[in-house]
Amino acid sequence: MKNYMDCWTQVATDLFQQALAGEPELADALPKPFSAGSFGFVASITGDVEGRFAIVLDASILETPLLGEGTDQKAGWGELLQETINAAAGELLAQTGTKCRAEKFEESSGEAKVTRAFQLKSGDRSWTIMVRDEVRASKPAAVAAPGPAASAPAPPAPPVPTLSPGLTPGLELLLDVELEASLRFGCREMPLGEILDLGPGDVVQLDRHVSDPVDLIVGDKIVARGEVVLVNGNFGLRVTEVAAPRKRLESIRCLF
Repeated sequence: MKNYMDCWTQVATDLFQQALAGEPELADALPKPFSAGSFGFVASITGDVEGRFAIVLDASILETPLLGEGTDQKAGWGELLQETINAAAGELLAQTGTKCRAEKFEESSGEAKVTRAFQLKSGDRSWTIMVRDEVRASKPAAVAAPGPAASAPAPPAPPVPTLSPGLTPGLELLLDVELEASLRFGCREMPLGEILDLGPGDVVQLDRHVSDPVDLIVGDKIVARGEVVLVNGNFGLRVTEVAAPRKRLESIRCLF
């Protein structure tokens, strides 16, 4: 069964290729001593699994604008790594049903031990990324044995609101915001001349067969696929495929 570390590795591999210039690859590597100027971030994970999850990067990674020219590279890495932390929680929920979230994410001064090391490769350059994973299954709460003269039970505590797995507190505030979703039946590239010649009665053939699933689009991302149905005289979508939580989160992130 996958654990939090496995999910983080999978998510980081995908997001680094999407977000970093040159689409670098993340691969396992041997740990090595931290170099001067290394920097990192640490998250506190709570839920069905809990503990610290720290990521340390080689200082030389700041010399290359992997996050784009004119970008504060260190701050950008903090945002990207926080996104991997949150998305890994969503992936863990999707893969195993285990619920957790990042309660805190902050800059770290360094780590004394390493659980796993990676090499981020782009062309002929590479950088070391080291991870310390202390996320483990939560211990069940101890149940006190009743005394000889137990008093009346205390009234139950009011429920504590919890965040959805994999979402930051800021994004949680947006869960009630309505987003525009649309269905895409297919597409086709056409010369401008053909478009200008279109008239009533003309038929434009799309690149999708009538039996193929249609796409549910939020922003510019596909979040689900399914088949078209009729609901009270209106078109509807019966969902047959849903994108992984981190992909759905990415579709929302691009709008804000």
